[in-house]
Amino acid sequence: MANQTPQLIFSVSDFIAVVNQTFEYAYPTVEIEGEVASLKINQGKFVFFDIKDAGGSIGCFMTVWQMRTPIEDGMKVIISATPKITQWGKFSLTIKSIRPSGEGSLKKSFEILKAKLDAEGLFASERKRKLPIIPSHIAVISSVQAAGYADFIKILNDRWGGVKIDVAQTLVQGADAPDQIIRAISYFNQQEVLPEGLVIIRGGGSADDLSAFNDELLVRAIAGSRIPTLVGVGHEIDESLADLAADVRASTPSNAAQILVPDKNEIIRAVKNQINYLLPRILQIIDNQKRALGDLMMGAIENIESALSDQFKNVISIKSLLAQLNPENVLARGYALLRGEIKIGSTIEIETSNIIMKAEVKNVSKK
Repeated sequence: MANQTPQLIFSVSDFIAVVNQTFEYAYPTVEIEGEVASLKINQGKFVFFDIKDAGGSIGCFMTVWQMRTPIEDGMKVIISATPKITQWGKFSLTIKSIRPSGEGSLKKSFEILKAKLDAEGLFASERKRKLPIIPSHIAVISSVQAAGYADFIKILNDRWGGVKIDVAQTLVQGADAPDQIIRAISYFNQQEVLPEGLVIIRGGGSADDLSAFNDELLVRAIAGSRIPTLVGVGHEIDESLADLAADVRASTPSNAAQILVPDKNEIIRAVKNQINYLLPRILQIIDNQKRALGDLMMGAIENIESALSDQFKNVISIKSLLAQLNPENVLARGYALLRGEIKIGSTIEIETSNIIMKAEVKNVSKK
């Protein structure tokens, strides 16, 4: 009888380990699309559910922190997972990431998370901050190869120019996009000199393409930014939770540039119009002031002349009075000036307008 190769006998735990090692080699990560069923969350930490279709069902496990968008039974999802056998011999998928699939599931997940974050006040208008009127330094998070980024930069430079721009290149769609954008937000918020505004932009796309901007951790990072945020994602009709959490929302990347800086040509035109409007009025005011000042000066001169005239009249009056009191004038009118002691026998001097004489007093009587 020929020699037979001894049959390899595994222990249970060794067999499980070998199978899992085979899975890790052959299927390190698999993506599966299906419907959520039997969703349970244990101890607020661990999430269990089945992913199924019409032909089968597989058990899934993940932690709560990995559930970046809400899910519920009946929702269609795409999971990224590692297949493995548990120590109890049950085949399971360990979830790495999960995202809704299809318009209905995306919308349902969006509404659930929107209601949750709104109840926490993340979208409240009173927490919104204003962007600087004319920023000199901004940070931009986007894919620099995207058309939306190119439109933003062109319009920004055409409208104003001279703005310092720090750019973080990230993915803007797919499972890895939220974490890359979160790291970029954290990087800019840790700068010693903070930018004056933080801009997150992405052009249009399908609901699935834009789903990265409904990631719960990303939305919370935008709401918690130290730097005022401006988010312009998708087209005008698109709405993301990142838009709602931002301090200022733009309908598109191009609109974000329009919001961020004024149009220098419009400012120049406005200034010219103001000058054309104000200059004639300023000249009229100056002319009115000149006339008013001239009137004040004429009034002052007239007052001075009147005062001088009054003083001149006073001088003439005083001069006339002094002339009347002049002894020479009194003598000229026939009066005489007597000098000496008026008593009988004394000699007095008598002065008239043209002679001086001496006489002896012979008689003195009272009137």
